[in-house]
Amino acid sequence: MEFFATSTAPERQRTDCAIVGVYDRGVLSESAAQLDQRTGGRIARLVKKGDLRGKTGDVLVLSDLTGASCERIAVIGLGSKSGFTRKQYRRALTTALTAIGKTGAGDAVSYLSLETVSDADSYALARTAGEIAGLSAYRIPDHKTSNRRPKSTLKRFGVAAASRADRGNVERGLEHARGIVAGMSVMRDLANQPANVCTPTYLANAAKALARDHRSIRVRILNEADCRKLKMGSFLSVTAGTEEPARLIVLEYYGSERSKAPVVLVGKGVTFDTGGISLKPPPAMDEMKFDMSGAASVLGTFKAVAELELPVNVVGVVPACENMPGGRATKPGDIVKSMSGQTIEVLNTDAEGRLILCDAITYARRFKPDTLIDIATLTGACVIALGNHLSGLFSNNEALSAELVEAGKRAEDRAWQLPVGEEYAEGLKSNFADFANVAGREGGAITAACFLAKFTDGLKWAHLDVAGTAYQSGAQKSSTGRPVPLLVDYLINK
Repeated sequence: MEFFATSTAPERQRTDCAIVGVYDRGVLSESAAQLDQRTGGRIARLVKKGDLRGKTGDVLVLSDLTGASCERIAVIGLGSKSGFTRKQYRRALTTALTAIGKTGAGDAVSYLSLETVSDADSYALARTAGEIAGLSAYRIPDHKTSNRRPKSTLKRFGVAAASRADRGNVERGLEHARGIVAGMSVMRDLANQPANVCTPTYLANAAKALARDHRSIRVRILNEADCRKLKMGSFLSVTAGTEEPARLIVLEYYGSERSKAPVVLVGKGVTFDTGGISLKPPPAMDEMKFDMSGAASVLGTFKAVAELELPVNVVGVVPACENMPGGRATKPGDIVKSMSGQTIEVLNTDAEGRLILCDAITYARRFKPDTLIDIATLTGACVIALGNHLSGLFSNNEALSAELVEAGKRAEDRAWQLPVGEEYAEGLKSNFADFANVAGREGGAITAACFLAKFTDGLKWAHLDVAGTAYQSGAQKSSTGRPVPLLVDYLINK
């Protein structure tokens, strides 16, 4: 989708659809009032009839207009004028784009950005609008032979700037939105594929495709023999039960001086997780195709960074494999040696994400990272703790935690910091190895982070548990594209 900024008044803007708002009790916004005047009071008459009260979620699309330069007007309820926040703004725009999507409009211009939003500036409003518009055009890569969802007709989307002087902020917001939408789309396309399509090899090929599309990205793929030479016993223990070969995917992007230490992103790439010998129950097991969302978020972030040509250095490390039961599968009680040399008693083969991440973290040390962030759909316990709204954040560095929390707020892709401490790690003690891969039932997301922390000495490290936020279940089952917005915002602000 093409984005653009405009400072043309709504009554003079040529577009298939102008988006304007009405507040509670039918109070017209300035843009709505201008179009109302040009169309002979059409909006005001609807308010008077009670067809438009201005409540959040209200929407009417007017066509067959006389006097205006636009073909249609989408009139959106904005709710309270005194308390109009970014959340209301996002909801209003989402409502507008949903309604416009049911028309044949090929372009639209939003004038909601001219409203006073208590917690956002023109850059943030433009970026939010661009993300909503871009994602409204996204379609799941389904495998249906009929009844496919029709593609969106909306090809261009504009955001109004209050003045020519402010147009640069709006354009910058839309440019960042373009990159974030591109990254989220890559992530969603990968995660939404079934596991018999999106295998470790498929992920590796997707990384190679990124490198072909962007000369700034370099990719190297390590096979199982390479991983064996590196003594990645923990990673290889997870893939032992499957016939699908594992891959370690390494991506590099240098937008700054090579001497500058990179941010390293490590993404969990379990393309299907049966739980291994510790087999999961059948209900919702199909959703375990989403267990590679951490890997997909790394590839999506690289897409966004390359699109935006950010002046940062970023390295991605993606351990990709399946976790399947089989004659050669790792059994509960087996002991494996990680690349770091530390031994692990595998008490539960369904706690496999940490087993592949720990070797990837050790491998990432060769890049001498400034910061290392791992991303994983790691624990159901995190979903119990935080639900589906916030990602879990764990770190050994308070400044890094604060940066990621703020990035999540700016990106509206929030994370909540949870503790990492020695008292929680006590449960990982083992009589037979350096430590076990699971502790007790209590604080499961925290003890998982404590396991990873055992491989991060000397690193500035953070762990994002996105088990509750990377995808949604039920009738709307699909990838959400999170936490790409958070990660890209963090890198933009680097």
